[in-house]
Amino acid sequence: MTSESWGAIRDMLRGSVGKNNYKNWIEPLVFTQLSEGVATFEVPTNFIGNYVSQNYADQIIYMFRQRKCDVSRLSFVAANSQRPAAPATVARVDAAVPTQTAEVSGASLDARFTFDTFVVGKPNELAHAAARRVAEGGPVTFNPLFLYGGVGLGKTHLMHAIAHELRLRQPHLNVLYLSAEQFMYRFISALRERKMMDFKSLFRSVDVLMVDDVQFIAGKDSTQEEFFHTFNALVDSGKQIVISADRAPGEIKDLEERIKSRLQCGLVVDLHPTDYELRLGILQTKAELYKAQYPDLEIAGGVLEFLAHRISTNVRVLEGALTRLFAFASLVGREITLELVQDCLADVLKASDRKVTVEEIQRKVSEHYNIRLSDLIGPKRVRTYARPRQIAMYLAKSMTSRSLPEIGRRFGGRDHTTVMHGVKRIEELRNKDSQIADDLEMLRRALEA
Repeated sequence: MTSESWGAIRDMLRGSVGKNNYKNWIEPLVFTQLSEGVATFEVPTNFIGNYVSQNYADQIIYMFRQRKCDVSRLSFVAANSQRPAAPATVARVDAAVPTQTAEVSGASLDARFTFDTFVVGKPNELAHAAARRVAEGGPVTFNPLFLYGGVGLGKTHLMHAIAHELRLRQPHLNVLYLSAEQFMYRFISALRERKMMDFKSLFRSVDVLMVDDVQFIAGKDSTQEEFFHTFNALVDSGKQIVISADRAPGEIKDLEERIKSRLQCGLVVDLHPTDYELRLGILQTKAELYKAQYPDLEIAGGVLEFLAHRISTNVRVLEGALTRLFAFASLVGREITLELVQDCLADVLKASDRKVTVEEIQRKVSEHYNIRLSDLIGPKRVRTYARPRQIAMYLAKSMTSRSLPEIGRRFGGRDHTTVMHGVKRIEELRNKDSQIADDLEMLRRALEA
């Protein structure tokens, strides 16, 4: 591949990733060589190489192949000047950092996304168990497995983990992992180049088909048609299909009804928003990996707990915040303290500030338990009203910046000690009563939506 070819690909990326992303991440890349399937780039810092490999590697590799370039992975080389005390060295970072990439039937996988690095908690335990079952490679009673949830909740991580595990356990299987966007690109290319028989042969010969972000094909009639026929052919042949999306099949607008019906005939699993314990576990796991990469850095007590409390809706944002913290601390040579967190992550923390009001919480809790708002706030102490009232107090304490006396005033002028008792009671019950825990998670999700 020549530098001119890379220039053409950069122009394509400029239109697909957006002006700011292009300027920050693509423009700094300098193509140096293509050798034995590895496209190598110079980057100003390892951080940029890491980010590009995590977010744009699949897209770049696909564009290379569209131009008849035999590329299976990307490599980034940077002059590492992060530790001023040491002489500058050359560090190599492969796409799908930290150490290597894997490849399954031409689809690039992130080496970090394995079952070993997936932190399991109550919100994702069913999805994890189902993914594990598929990854074992034996007979599965559900087909397809459909994973859905919001951004940054672990869908893609589980998809990659399944592919990694299948490749390890049963290397003879033909496992094809790709995004719905890549499926469409390949389909359009096959139409344009009159190679539809090759396309059909490729997709109908796989043992396991994994398609990420299937909502992308909604509204694209020809692609949906081919996807439907591919789906049917594989299911009829007893081949396993794993699909992910940002919402349940029935909620994907402009997706054909027959496809929705097909997707719902297997196991549909919702990855719920994370709870505090799961977020903290994820941060602790990531921090251990970063400590190995930055052995000289110290992280003060309370930092991870603070982040787990403050950034509650998106694991990707949470992990990105930790990445930025370690990178910033290494550049300035400072310990990661709460003060540094406030300085470095001011924009992230501001965006994550909870804006839920006590009144919204009261209304949602009343609706959820089908009781009148006046009874929730009123003086009656019967269990039918008392428990929802305590739940509302607990949510008001954890989701707003209101003090206990202020919360008490909004609950019929109750004393702050009453609020404190209610909050403590729910904290105890959520660890013992699964119904209370589920109600809290459902209400929190509805309020944060």
